[in-house]
Order: sequence, then structure tokens, then C-alpha cells
Amino acid sequence: MTTIEQIPSMADEAVLLDWLAVMRDRHPVWQDQYGVWHVFRHSDVREVLRDTATFSSDPTRVIEGADPTPGMIHEIDPPEHRALRKVVSSAFTPRTIADLEPRIREVTRSLLADAGDRFDLVEALAFPLPVTIVAELLGLPRMDHKQFGDWSGALVDIQMDDPTDPALAERIMQVLNPLTSYLLDRCRERRAEPQDDLISRLVLAEVDGRALDDVEAANFSTALLLAGHITTTVLLGNIVRTLDEHPEYWTAAAEDRGLIAPIIEEVLRFRPPFPQMQRTTTRATTVGGVEIPADVMVNTWVLSANRDPLAHPDPDTFDPSRKIGGAAQLSFGHGVHFCLGAPLARLENQVALEEIIARYGRLAVDRDDDTLRHFDQIVLGTRHLPVRAGTPAETA
Repeated sequence: MTTIEQIPSMADEAVLLDWLAVMRDRHPVWQDQYGVWHVFRHSDVREVLRDTATFSSDPTRVIEGADPTPGMIHEIDPPEHRALRKVVSSAFTPRTIADLEPRIREVTRSLLADAGDRFDLVEALAFPLPVTIVAELLGLPRMDHKQFGDWSGALVDIQMDDPTDPALAERIMQVLNPLTSYLLDRCRERRAEPQDDLISRLVLAEVDGRALDDVEAANFSTALLLAGHITTTVLLGNIVRTLDEHPEYWTAAAEDRGLIAPIIEEVLRFRPPFPQMQRTTTRATTVGGVEIPADVMVNTWVLSANRDPLAHPDPDTFDPSRKIGGAAQLSFGHGVHFCLGAPLARLENQVALEEIIARYGRLAVDRDDDTLRHFDQIVLGTRHLPVRAGTPAETA
């Protein structure tokens, strides 16, 4: 039986949502047994994510013996974050992302053609699509793609009970170090012999006299490779699961492709791939009328904020007509740390859903297949999602 003191597993979504509703109503700002503070209401979550002066994005501030990681843009605070983001954004531009659309569509069609009429959505499409795209964007050889999945899988599988435990930070680095070392070698190679890829643009980029060294470029590439493909992998599974529960939207999207974007935004609200975001306090502060001391970790529950009835009427109803987007979409962060990779994740899922509808009309989740598996921590979604094809869509 779940208690207030026990955070439910991500794998049991119904229990987790019930627990979040209780916490949002009765304990909107709560400290767990590890000394970590949790924030549940939409207004409080948004304020924590917005106030970078009080709530730092650097988790190493409260982990004994841990050092900041140069180039990990999501863990760096202003003003350094601002300068770094300018440099990175000059290489990772909206045009760069938009130009990927034909390749995303080509890869999606190829993967679906190989999938058949019954397949594991994650293995057949949701994992290989974003890994292929981000690896090609960075300029990494196809033979190494599987290894990226092994590294990200090992990261998600790390048991994360106490996020302030120095041993946990060490285990994370043991997983990340081989990947970062691999990418550091690629950065050094590109600096010596640039090619037409993102790593080359990163190591050569300079804005206002600020450039990236090889370590910063490698660490940013690590974050992009991991977060980029995990987000799309989990989100695409969540989209198919949600449409399976609300099949009328398969039909609506097939009849009007303009509905696909708002469907994706509503799934992001309804089932965000990353349901929590961490910050650390730089000074004593008050959130929701509760005093929080300096130098502690604060866990913002984006999933809870997304289900807050004060922010979204009837929040447990899936309703793409809400037209959530822009700054109102907390699932990609808020304020200066709004996710740089959000446009790529949106584009990949837009194309994937268009191609699924064009080929199959709809997909149905095979709930009787015992390979169906959910993640139990860190991300909200499925490890394996067995599906079968629906009625093929009419072709124009």
C-alpha cells in the first residue's frame, strides 16, 4: 500500500497519479527521508523552474565530492548558461533541425516497412529512429548506434533512491564516462579535420568571443545524444498508448493532419517523458508558504503540475483542443532552460505519427502480450510496447 512517505514506481501510473493528487492537495511542498524537497502544484513548479537565481540547475552543489561538468548546458546557471547557449545555438539552429525532416521521414518509412503488422514499437521504431537521426546529425558511424542504446539503458537502470548520495553520482559517471570519452575523441578529430556535421560546427562555433573547448563540446554532445533519443523514444510510445486509449483521435488525425501537433502537445502534458526536474537552492527561500533551506535539492513534479486542476481544467481528460504549447508546456522545461532539443523531438514525433497513420491508419496496443514493460523510475513510459496494425489508411 502506498503511503505519503513512499513515492510510487513510475511503472504503476494510476497509483502514481493518485499519490500526486494527494500530495498536490495536502502536502504541496514536502520533504522526503533523504532531505529532498518536492514541489507539486503548477504555480510553484513553474516558479522554481523560472527562478534560476534561487534554484540552481547544478546538482553537484549538494553532492559531496561532485564537480560541475563543463558543457552540460542543462546543469549550468546564468550568466555562463547564457553564453554557452548562444554558442551551442549558433551550431544547432532551427534551420538545421528543419532540414532533417526528409531524412526523418525516410528512416521512419524504412523502419515501418521492416516492422510488419505486429511488432514492438520501441524496438522497431521509437528507439532506432531518434538514435539514427541524432547520431547522423552529430556525424557518428552507424556501427556505433547500438552502443549508444546500451549506454542510455544503463543510465536509466541505475537505482536512484537518494539523489544526493555521492555513490550515486559516481555510478552515473561510470556509465557516462565511456560515452563522453568516445565523443571527446570525435571532437578532437573534427577540430583537426572538420566535416559537415554538428560536432564539427560545435568545436568551430564562436559567439561574442566565446567558443567551446573539446570537453564542453563532448559533454553537450553526450547530453544531446542521451536526452534527445530518450525523449523521442518514450514520447512516441506514450503517444501510441494514449491514442490507443482514445481511438477517436486516430480517426481525427487521419482526416486532419493539422491535429497531429496538438495531439503531441497534449500527450506531453498528459504523459511527460521526464515527469520530474531537479534544482538546488542557492539560499533559503519560501515556496507555497513553506520555508526551504539553502543548499538542498528540490524536485519539481512536472507530471503533477500538468495534472493540476488550477492550471488545466479537468486535467485527467485527454483533450488536444487545449492547445498547450510555448511557455505553457512545462514538459520541456521553463524559462532559460527550456529544452534546446524540443523542436527536434516534436519534428520526429510529428513525422513518425504521420507515417504510422499513412501506413496503418492506427496501431493497437497488445495488452495480452507479456513483453509489455514500463520503466519504473526516471522516465514515464514503456520499455517495450507490443502493437498490431489497424486498418490501413486510404491513400490519396
